Amino acid sequence: MDFVSLIVHVTFWVLGFIFLFRIPRCRRGKGEANSYPSVSIIIPARNEEKSLPLLLASLRDQDFVPAEIITVVSQSEDRTWEIAEQAGVRTIESEPVPEGWVGKSWACYQGAIVAKGEILIFLDSDTFLEEDGLEKIVTTCMENDGVISIQPYHRTKRVYEQLSAFFNIVMMGAMGPFTVMANRIKPIGFFGPCIAVRNKYYFESGGHGEVRGAVVEDLALGETFKIQRIPIHCYGGKGTISFRMYPNGMRELVDGWSKGFATGAAKTYIPILLAIVAWIGGGIAATRYFIEALLNVNTLYILMWASVYLGYVAQIYWMLYRIGTFKFYTAVFYPVSLIFFLIIFLRSFFVIFIRRSVRWKGVTISVKKDKAPAK
Repeated sequence: MDFVSLIVHVTFWVLGFIFLFRIPRCRRGKGEANSYPSVSIIIPARNEEKSLPLLLASLRDQDFVPAEIITVVSQSEDRTWEIAEQAGVRTIESEPVPEGWVGKSWACYQGAIVAKGEILIFLDSDTFLEEDGLEKIVTTCMENDGVISIQPYHRTKRVYEQLSAFFNIVMMGAMGPFTVMANRIKPIGFFGPCIAVRNKYYFESGGHGEVRGAVVEDLALGETFKIQRIPIHCYGGKGTISFRMYPNGMRELVDGWSKGFATGAAKTYIPILLAIVAWIGGGIAATRYFIEALLNVNTLYILMWASVYLGYVAQIYWMLYRIGTFKFYTAVFYPVSLIFFLIIFLRSFFVIFIRRSVRWKGVTISVKKDKAPAK
């Protein structure tokens, strides 16, 4: 029976290579700068005085020069407005958030309305571009019809940030296009921090106006584009765009991942969701059986389950290496971040589907109408 269990859990381990097999990256083009279309960069910002300077500096250091950079400042209580103006970018004070809208979608929509570029690039203010990152994004957008979405490379500094490990793995895997099936599976949505879309596609689809009340606007916006049959292409951000998620402490990290992770899981394709659940279950079982073998001092079982456990360690580190600057010890002690992931996932389920409200950056947002309005 133990050997049957071993085979089953090795099979579960293999599933990790299926749902997160390939993560394509943006590549720099060979065209001349004057051959590129005009580009408008739109940055929604609220109380971002710590992160916005890094993004604006990275844009200033790019060889590719966008037609305009628009920062939409919304109800900020810090120096966000002053920082944007000093950087010389176009700065817009957001109008009050209308009823039925969520702040980020409202800010993005206002920026898009005044933008003049043929390509609109929406960037979260906590992102920053790597060398030639902007040119890579624009080139990739030109090479693919539709819209591209990029998950930034996750740079970590403090120990508690390592707890985001499984959220990154599951989020990337659950999105759909990174499986062994490659582009045959359509993404379930966008990665919100970086979206590049042709101006005409944005307004033909209704843009953020179609998902005005969605807390997880990136998934809802992606669904809107799919309904309009506009192709979606997803990429990993390594070498193109990075961010440091939740640098302000554990509370921000907990609130951030709770904000909508359960919603994303509910939209995941069932086969991929089952593969992820089985893979997680295998990782938990490998830990349990390995500990039991150690306590029983059973040499054969120790070797068996140590092999499975180390297999998970190697696989998880391989995954994390492509996603962010996660430490090797995070993979070695993966049960810690896995348990944290499960706790926060349950919390996310509670706040989204039971309490029906989430709190983010000091604002309580109702999710009772968290869907795109009907046309």
